[in-house]
Amino acid sequence: MTIMDKGAGAADTDDGTETPRLPMLLEAVLSVGTDLELRTTLQHIVDSATELTGARYGALGVVDPERHRLTDLFTSGMTDAERQRIGRLPDGRTGLIGALIQDPQPLRLDDLTADPRSSGVPEGHPEMRDFLGVPIRVHTQVFGNLYLTEKRAGGFTEEDLALLRVLSSQAGIAIGNARLYETSRQRERWIAGAAAVTTALLTGATAENALTTVAEQARILADASAGVVLQPTEEGGMEIVAASTTDDPGDLVGTAIAPGSPVLVQLLGGEPVFVEDSATDPRMTTHVRSRFGPSMMLPLQSGGKLIGTLALPRRRGGPPYSAVDKLLASQFASQAALALVLADARHDRERLAVFEDRDRIARDLHDLVVQRLFATEMMLESTRRRAAGSSDESALLGRAVDELDSTIQEVRTTIFALQQPPADAPTSFRGRVLRETGGAAALLGFQPSVHFSGAVDTLVDEATADKLLAVLRGALAAAHRRTGVGAITVEVSAGDGGARLRVEDDGTPPTVVTWP
Repeated sequence: MTIMDKGAGAADTDDGTETPRLPMLLEAVLSVGTDLELRTTLQHIVDSATELTGARYGALGVVDPERHRLTDLFTSGMTDAERQRIGRLPDGRTGLIGALIQDPQPLRLDDLTADPRSSGVPEGHPEMRDFLGVPIRVHTQVFGNLYLTEKRAGGFTEEDLALLRVLSSQAGIAIGNARLYETSRQRERWIAGAAAVTTALLTGATAENALTTVAEQARILADASAGVVLQPTEEGGMEIVAASTTDDPGDLVGTAIAPGSPVLVQLLGGEPVFVEDSATDPRMTTHVRSRFGPSMMLPLQSGGKLIGTLALPRRRGGPPYSAVDKLLASQFASQAALALVLADARHDRERLAVFEDRDRIARDLHDLVVQRLFATEMMLESTRRRAAGSSDESALLGRAVDELDSTIQEVRTTIFALQQPPADAPTSFRGRVLRETGGAAALLGFQPSVHFSGAVDTLVDEATADKLLAVLRGALAAAHRRTGVGAITVEVSAGDGGARLRVEDDGTPPTVVTWP
């Protein structure tokens, strides 16, 4: 019997009347293509197939082509309570569901319990006898399978199978369109996210905030449980330096992948790592892995330089990442890495501009202000000598000369401070002393010799350190003002008697400055 028999195709209903089948088929074909949202389209397909064939129960299982198992199941004819009683989703590796996945061919059975491939139904599942199943292909790839059971009037016929094959063919076209639409929307979201990250990084974010921004945007876009950025350690491992989660990420930051871990070879080589279940994968060695399931670890590299790794783990039992997810996330990681490099270069340019500006100010102070002050001091000194007969005027001029000399010293000290490289200030006292002498070397033309004695970093408090460094700057500035100085020795000591400074140059005659 063809689908045109029984009055252009008719179906027996529960009350014995016949319903035309061809209009139902046309209506079903039209309904499955009315929505571009993929999940809505899939539910339309299983509902239409159930109604078209008169089945009591229907299901559409989405197949993962790489793992050959179900990743999602859409049902029709079951209440929410019935679905909850069934429990977890079948994996699609056993029973008739597995048989259709392994051999995607139409299958019709009058009694599924008598088929040797059947493994029964889960506890809480409604009793089922007759069975009808067909694959749904999108182009040449199997997207999933339609499963129908318990026809309301009689068993499934060849006509039902023919109708279902027509519907599955049209469903494949509708699913293909919906997938293209969903992929384009996904791509738009990832592109917008990458643009937002680039904008944020190029508007002055600090290095730490930049990495957190990348982790947070990637987590949201990938619908991940966490987004983390790892960077290589000196020991040869990798450490989480930035994290974004819906909860407190504090226990993630600082977590390290030890050297020798199986994933490190790929990560340090700039290759992505995809993990189905972080909690059970033997390659994962961190203590936080038990909280996560599917994960992808993507290299952040630009121009052959590895900046770090972006990891996006989902919660335990979460859906696996699709091929589209992996592709878009990898593209995002490449864009983010480039943005990080550009942000770092921008930060370097800004620091260089500050240094150049400070150097210009220092030159102006030295060439204009100091020289004019020095000339004024000489004129006042000459006037003081000519007015030696008047003690009051001589004393007044002497104080003016001293004030000018002090001002010149302070300006020279400021010049030395401006000549310091605009790097991050050292945190230790020893580092601050070395920074002062290193900055002075740019003007002196040689590097002063520095010697430390005692635990200077622990015994010198902040107030004492500031006073000692001010004296050191003044001594170095005075040495630069004198001619014939070719070497300077700086000695800093700390002990029970406090901190001491001694600065000696090889001028003629040599000058020694001590403090206190």
